[in-house]
Amino acid sequence: MNCMVVDDEPIARDILASHIEQTPGLELAKSCMSATEAYEGLHQYKVDLIFLDIQMPVITGSNFLRSLRNPPLVIFTTAYQQYAVEGFELNSVDYLLKPITYDRFYQAIEKVKERLAYKSAVRPSVPSQTQSIDYIFIKQDTKLVRVNYNQINYIQAEKDYSSVYLEDKRLLASMHLKLFEDTLPKASFIRIHRSYIVNLTKIVSIKGNMAELVDIEIPIGANYRDDLLAALRI
Repeated sequence: MNCMVVDDEPIARDILASHIEQTPGLELAKSCMSATEAYEGLHQYKVDLIFLDIQMPVITGSNFLRSLRNPPLVIFTTAYQQYAVEGFELNSVDYLLKPITYDRFYQAIEKVKERLAYKSAVRPSVPSQTQSIDYIFIKQDTKLVRVNYNQINYIQAEKDYSSVYLEDKRLLASMHLKLFEDTLPKASFIRIHRSYIVNLTKIVSIKGNMAELVDIEIPIGANYRDDLLAALRI
């Protein structure tokens, strides 16, 4: 994997460069001290993974990531733990607190490998025009479990995991809610809150700012209400 380091602190860049150098399968394509340099690097090199500092002058790491149309995988780095939630909301693979030890760095790389393996397993490379994909594979321990879309009632964010609620059980998936949002068909699933995605066919009623399913009421976020009502043709 070609890696890019984006951090305004020279010591932090050197530590990450050293970790990348001693890890088989990783290569440092470019080390940048600002988001501006990173933009240039993305035009010059094929980058698979970015180690991105959240707090940088002029353009923050989070704003830099939001500006990318098709971003590579990202591992956020920072000295401040309070930015962890923002990092996970932006679908980062992991979140590393400085100073970054090699053991913790390697754990993050293992998560990257899992993310890549998952995408390879669940997404057919060239589906035929007559083929209709109506399922998703969710990793459970050492295996991938097939779950049909119509089995899913709703999905709830759990920090860097997600709880997938089926009619008869709950699955804990090592995926951020944003990845589910990008993977599931938008005709059937919609995000109605920063912490919830629901199956539109499972909604029984709308009561104020709550969506009522068969056995639970789920809050509707103010920023998501209009899209939900439009999807329900209300």
